[in-house]
Amino acid sequence: MNVPVVAIVDGVKIEFYPDEHPPPHFHARYAEFVAQIDIRTGRILRGSLPPAKLNRVLAWAEGHRAKLMDAWSAVEELRKPGKIND
Repeated sequence: MNVPVVAIVDGVKIEFYPDEHPPPHFHARYAEFVAQIDIRTGRILRGSLPPAKLNRVLAWAEGHRAKLMDAWSAVEELRKPGKIND
């Protein structure tokens, strides 16, 4: 399965899986850690990340919520999400 990586935040890959399900969320992968994070609330739905990495990802996600929702919409429409570069 080809998992689109839309960004890398402090070494953490931000991914969207092609067979996503509500609520809108992304996957944050760092080494052996994976957290599924709700885009709207920043709540961890499943999994975990080391605390420093989690704090960095949540701060980044807060500032990129609209772009993350655009990526979610693309995946729902079976399109590849674009990169989030800033």
